[in-house]
Amino acid sequence: MRSGLRAVFAGATALAAVTLAGCGGSSASGSAGGKLDVVTSFYPLEFIARTVGGDAVHVTTLTAPGVEPHDLELTPKQVGTIATAKLVVYEKNLQPAVDEAVEQNAEDAGFDVVPAAHLEATGADFEEHDETQGAATPGGTTHPAAYTDEALDPHFWLDPVRYADVVKAVTDKLVATDSANAAGYQERSKALLADIGELDTDYKTGLADCRLKTFVTSHEAFAYLAKRYGLTMVGIAGFTPDAEPTPARIKEVQDIVKAQKVTTIFYEELVSPKVAETIARDVGVQTAVLSPIEGLSDANSQETYLTLMRENLQELRKANSCA
Repeated sequence: MRSGLRAVFAGATALAAVTLAGCGGSSASGSAGGKLDVVTSFYPLEFIARTVGGDAVHVTTLTAPGVEPHDLELTPKQVGTIATAKLVVYEKNLQPAVDEAVEQNAEDAGFDVVPAAHLEATGADFEEHDETQGAATPGGTTHPAAYTDEALDPHFWLDPVRYADVVKAVTDKLVATDSANAAGYQERSKALLADIGELDTDYKTGLADCRLKTFVTSHEAFAYLAKRYGLTMVGIAGFTPDAEPTPARIKEVQDIVKAQKVTTIFYEELVSPKVAETIARDVGVQTAVLSPIEGLSDANSQETYLTLMRENLQELRKANSCA
């Protein structure tokens, strides 16, 4: 992952550990109000825990609405919440602060979803470096030539098939952790998996016949989606959503837009649209939001993973002139 991602302050972790030691930590049940106490690291995992857990769980999310998940820092209180939870659902290597807090305070309660997500090196650019030339990959991404091809793409949730696999894994973990409520977990999981299966079908049919196959986005979060549904993603600024691309990269993206007659430059809700708007203005195309669904904000607080994915589908269909 990129070197600029911030880890949790060591002092904060130490302070929380001392505080917990002084007060004796959590109860043996690890519950809140009779419910299973679950901590999730960011929104896609929160949605699974809340939907599958239902009334049987109390869910706390570490990434607050409007906060960019990649740059999460934890407060001592949040580290304490991790330490007292019965289950901590997170994605290792996405948020180093969470990784460190789980390792130091909740190793037994931690549940890393990476094995279930089947992450791949998609060719998306996850390192900070000078961007000079571009190249296309068979995996659905065009990126700067100097990308690190060993880096695993963390954005599994934008591929409904991978997301469904993580739903199954979290469900199994909830059942194993709280067998008394197993039937409810399994029933709600079955309903959610049916919704995700329908979403996958809608993407397959909705993107099957498009005049354009390339889309341009400020954040290289959509490589799995592109690969799954036969599209090509062109990222402007790589893994860091608010990074400033070099002039060479901007020129390269502009050339792609012109050559392939791309109609739309996509940006996301949680960062400034300035770069996307500048490129769009210079080449005479429009801008629109394509949500990476990493977190909710005040503007879309009533949305869910499923509704945002459907909005993304409609935006892609419109931008790529899909029948």
